[in-house]
Amino acid sequence: MKRLISLLSLLVALMLCIGVASVDAQETAFRLPPVKKIKLQNGMTVLLMEQREVPIISFNFRVRAGSIADAPGKEGTASLTAGLLRKGTRTRTADQLSSELDFIGGDLSATATPDGMVGAAEFLKKDIAKGIELLSDVLTAPVFPQAEVAKLRAQRIDAVRAAKDEAQSVIGNYFNAYLYGKHPYARATGGDERTLALITRDDIVKFYDAYYAPSNMILAVVGDFNSNEMEAMITQAFGKWNKQAKAATPLTAFAPVTGKRLLLVDKPDSTQTFFYIGNVGVARTNKDRVGIDLVNTLFGGRFTSRLNTELRIKSGLTYGARSNFDQRLVPGAFAITTYTRNETTQKAIDMALDILKRLHAEGITADELASAKRYVKGQFPTRVESSDQLAAKLTELEFFNLDATEIDDLYKRVDALTLTDANRIIKEYFPVDDYVLVLVGKRTDIEKVARKYAATVDIKSINDAGF
Repeated sequence: MKRLISLLSLLVALMLCIGVASVDAQETAFRLPPVKKIKLQNGMTVLLMEQREVPIISFNFRVRAGSIADAPGKEGTASLTAGLLRKGTRTRTADQLSSELDFIGGDLSATATPDGMVGAAEFLKKDIAKGIELLSDVLTAPVFPQAEVAKLRAQRIDAVRAAKDEAQSVIGNYFNAYLYGKHPYARATGGDERTLALITRDDIVKFYDAYYAPSNMILAVVGDFNSNEMEAMITQAFGKWNKQAKAATPLTAFAPVTGKRLLLVDKPDSTQTFFYIGNVGVARTNKDRVGIDLVNTLFGGRFTSRLNTELRIKSGLTYGARSNFDQRLVPGAFAITTYTRNETTQKAIDMALDILKRLHAEGITADELASAKRYVKGQFPTRVESSDQLAAKLTELEFFNLDATEIDDLYKRVDALTLTDANRIIKEYFPVDDYVLVLVGKRTDIEKVARKYAATVDIKSINDAGF
């Protein structure tokens, strides 16, 4: 059954791609299909979008509480809570839930992010009554059995330790921790060896009781249904869920780092150096977000970007180099990320920094801007072509208090960006003189090189607990 859902999802994507091709040919902006927004009496937000191409119904749900809500010293609580939702309810064991989902070929999963919990489910139209029943049971009636808590906690601790064998799997955690210090964005969403070991079932129950409530929940449904009928089904399934959410702790923006700071994480067996260079970036709602995406596309956001062209295609120093703005409720990190052999560490860092400096000194050209506009406009429809992608986009927009113009006006905003705008954005958002540099590699091979980039170098071992 899951294979059938996958095939049907592919069919939706192909059908919508055909539609997108005609849209592109007419140079007409992609527009978000009609959405019906409902507020249940208990405060839960529901978003409904009919897509009748194939008999699939996709759900996406968000809770306004992520790792930023973890208690200090117990990082990983939000992540464990999300991971345990399917591990037993008041009416079903974990095995029963899995069996019933498998029987109808349904999918249901949830994970934590820094800003909130994000989950998804998908069912065939013919099984939607059972699918909604299971979804409601998981979200409103989990019981977090002690045995399941202990099992998942142990698995997560082992996973953190195993991840440290692969520097690229954990360097982002070191970077965020070093950049953000005591700010909630410094926390590893999944926790670490120390914090996970301290989390109890009581901590998880308290987290769920505090934050999983109708007023904190956004549910989007996209697929083959009648909106009035779906509204009635959702109201019946979730309408009796009545509880109040704990007020979220205000999240303040973190000031960008001034000067240059460097952390070297010693991994004695490493033959490669992984590094991040960056600073505090922008929030999801930043007024220049479209222009930032366009400029970053040229700088480090696609295969033919300046970073990847110089570091991979021309020099062969790495298999990949990129840059990214992690856009969150308040400014997340901007980072240049890549890796290279130990012996070429200095050459790769110098090249990355030089490309950034040249971006500031030279700006971008009209031809480059036109290329980025074509690329962004061409790629965007593929990100909102299937029912599950559309459902995820709906909850994202609602979560960040954005509306349909984010989609409907995208092409217009892309086209409106001028070369002057783009070069202003470079100066304002791409840090060149102030940054944090985090390296994971063999200390005896790269420490001397590292000390060339900052007056003070902090050093820790990857074998130490935490990030």
